[in-house]
Amino acid sequence: MPTIRRIIPCLWFDSQAEEAAKFYVSIFERSRITGLTRYGTEGQEIHGGKPGSVLTVAFELDGEPFTALNGGPLFRFTEAVSFQVMCETQAEIDRYWSKLSAGGDEKAQQCGWLKDKYGLSWQVVPAVLPALIGDPDPAKAGRVMKALLPMKKLDIQALKQAHAG
Repeated sequence: MPTIRRIIPCLWFDSQAEEAAKFYVSIFERSRITGLTRYGTEGQEIHGGKPGSVLTVAFELDGEPFTALNGGPLFRFTEAVSFQVMCETQAEIDRYWSKLSAGGDEKAQQCGWLKDKYGLSWQVVPAVLPALIGDPDPAKAGRVMKALLPMKKLDIQALKQAHAG
């Protein structure tokens, strides 16, 4: 019997769940669409979904499960929830930033945060960042924070240089 994943993020879309899932799966390695459900005629007076249209898409990003739901225009994404993409190299940061930000809101880019074309917020972050800003030496941590705040896409080398002084 397969292992049940206890916590799975569910992303509410108006009607773009399948399109968004395909977009996200195209960006991350070890990713795939694992299932799809469709609206039926039962409960149509409540859910309003067209029978046969996509209700949910189950997918994995880098092996982590997600669900995309076509729930209608009632709810929108906010910056209150975002997904962090931890990157080992500047090339990874550049690749994820470029792909995730394509068609997104450029005004929402700051400190490694971006908003994709569906309005979902992402943080494309160097894996070393928590150690740099968490350095017990407040001068080092402060220099890193000062360097980080004006950045849009994060620059690992510039953050390390700020840390070093």
